[in-house]
Amino acid sequence: MGDDEDDNPIELGEHTPVDGAPLARVSSRLHWPIEASEIDRREGETVVRTPDGPVKLEDLLSTIDVTYFDSRQTFERHVRDAMGGGPVRTAE
Repeated sequence: MGDDEDDNPIELGEHTPVDGAPLARVSSRLHWPIEASEIDRREGETVVRTPDGPVKLEDLLSTIDVTYFDSRQTFERHVRDAMGGGPVRTAE
């Protein structure tokens, strides 16, 4: 890297706050396999980002009929199905 490259930082744009934690951050704090009730006990009060705005994880879990998640991928797939698709809302 040359000296003149250090003098020109890259602008990333304005920071737009987003309420709630990313689902990946929440699932990274858990160990797999795990029961839905244990996820609710540990992380149920955690607010996650969804296309409809921030939602408590316990509210999303209550809409899922699965009681046991064998992997992080399975958990995230079911929660993403429950939260719906689309861009995440930014804080107003």
